Amino acid sequence: MEKLTEMLKAKELKVTPQRLAIFNILYNTNEHPSAETIYKQLQSTHPTMSLATVYKTLDTLKKAQLVQEINVGEDSFRYDATVAPHPHAICLKCNSVIDLETDVLAESAKKVQEDTGFEVISEKLYFYGYCTGCRTK
Repeated sequence: MEKLTEMLKAKELKVTPQRLAIFNILYNTNEHPSAETIYKQLQSTHPTMSLATVYKTLDTLKKAQLVQEINVGEDSFRYDATVAPHPHAICLKCNSVIDLETDVLAESAKKVQEDTGFEVISEKLYFYGYCTGCRTK
């Protein structure tokens, strides 16, 4: 928690128990949870925290570039504390989101800049398909 506290302070954010709890969930998972999932996870330890607080905190963390918002096309967003550019694979059946470890984004951004002179300031890449679990069912 000390590391998370320092990360919040470095972005000049007030360190609150709610922010720490929400950021801790995101920082320590590869699951890419939705706001509703985070809210449900915190109900037992933070029973007075509202869903609105979760949404507001996620927006604050996103604006501070401590988390990224992922649009997986299910009428809600998912969140990821790995903010370095990286592509995601999204299962169309179970909606799981998987981080992909590849340099394809950096290579593509460099190519776009070289070919067009376009200054790339951010990039997102989603691959849609079916995860191993859904393919074997």
